[in-house]
Amino acid sequence: MRTMTTLLSAPLILILGLATSVRAEDRHAVSPSAIAAEVSSHANTLDADRDAIREALSRPEVRAVAERTAIDLDRAAASIDHLDSSTLARAAASARQVNAALVGGANTITISTTTIIIVLLLIILILVAAH
Repeated sequence: MRTMTTLLSAPLILILGLATSVRAEDRHAVSPSAIAAEVSSHANTLDADRDAIREALSRPEVRAVAERTAIDLDRAAASIDHLDSSTLARAAASARQVNAALVGGANTITISTTTIIIVLLLIILILVAAH
């Protein structure tokens, strides 16, 4: 049995010793710097989306609508960091529309029905995602 093992292992050792070693090449399909740039870009986009939502939720007009509808904005704001990227993108798009409609801090509130619906959808999306 020992001779059989020696006879089988000797050629294997010889083959492995003479074979060229397999090395990973330094070339990649996508460069590491491109991957890092894309990850950084994605993180920046997520941060910008969260900031847009926080800005919309901090507006006095939105707070007034939330109070009238008995929605806890503090709880909604706390759940922003837990949204998945697709929900976050949809909520941020709505928040940007609200922010654009309310830009300038006008003293009179002229919120269209569409803007109110967008605000309410934004709040509902955040609350649903938090559960």
